[in-house]
Amino acid sequence: MTTSPRDATAAIRAQHQDALASLPFSDTRDFGDATRGLIVPIEEPVRAPDGTMLWDNSTYDFVDGDAPDTVHPSLWRQSRLASVDGLFEVADGIYQVRGMDLSNTSIVEGDEGIIVFDTLLSVETGAAALALYRKHRGERPVKAVVITHSHADHFGGIKGFVSQEEVDSGQVRIFAPDGFIEHAVSENVYAGTAMNRRAGYMYGAALARSPRGGLGAGLGQTLSIGTVSLMEPTDLITTTGHEEIVDGVRMVFQMAPDTEAPSEFLIYLPEHKALCAAEDATHNLHNLLTLRGAVVRDPHGWSNYLTETIDLFGGDVEVVFASHH
Repeated sequence: MTTSPRDATAAIRAQHQDALASLPFSDTRDFGDATRGLIVPIEEPVRAPDGTMLWDNSTYDFVDGDAPDTVHPSLWRQSRLASVDGLFEVADGIYQVRGMDLSNTSIVEGDEGIIVFDTLLSVETGAAALALYRKHRGERPVKAVVITHSHADHFGGIKGFVSQEEVDSGQVRIFAPDGFIEHAVSENVYAGTAMNRRAGYMYGAALARSPRGGLGAGLGQTLSIGTVSLMEPTDLITTTGHEEIVDGVRMVFQMAPDTEAPSEFLIYLPEHKALCAAEDATHNLHNLLTLRGAVVRDPHGWSNYLTETIDLFGGDVEVVFASHH
């Protein structure tokens, strides 16, 4: 049985009006933050070679102005913020492509090339994000890929950035937290069929984009539908305080297992005074119980790691960037 979208009932309209009156919607600082550093918006959608649409953020262009009565005003506001897309300069030498998938890819420029932090979900969106960066920043080679945690929207696009041959030859290093392959495989292969089906419901990926349908997924707008890839890391990080220098970029790692993902770390860049917070501190309430069936997260342990982050880096850090928002 199928149903058609319906108008909001009187009770729902009243709840939305109460939220609008009680929450601080006059505070618009997040809108300034979301557009700060924008170099260029995304210029075209991402298609497969056969023309199949894999990603088109413009389908959310209707999310503008005041919330309609069918949408909670906080959800409408979140979707407006998450729909802002393009290539951004986060800080000197640090760039992000946002709105090219559910997640972000971050790019740190080194002496000769770049280090990529997270690769989006799909090979095709990953390649498009790299092409957008290179179009405006030049043809810098990828020297390393840093995968912050074991969820597919952060490693699935890796073959859009580098080839297996480049990794095998030693041209490119892949850094990941201890246990990465085990948890990536257990979630996306062993439980992959069930998890992917539930994710489709959780994210509303098949819903038509409209004020009565698909509005976004909170962490971003929705999942891309391209090719998911996986590469084995060359370097597994196991210890907080471990340091690496790649292409002149110094990275200090903080282990954060069993937080947002079973295998996760944060990375501090001392010369940039910048912290990559992975998915442990984003512009959302922490995602403790995901409807797609991933491992339930421990909020107390998570909070302890964020406290440790403050203790380790809080006195120096000036910029925080993350894998969503």
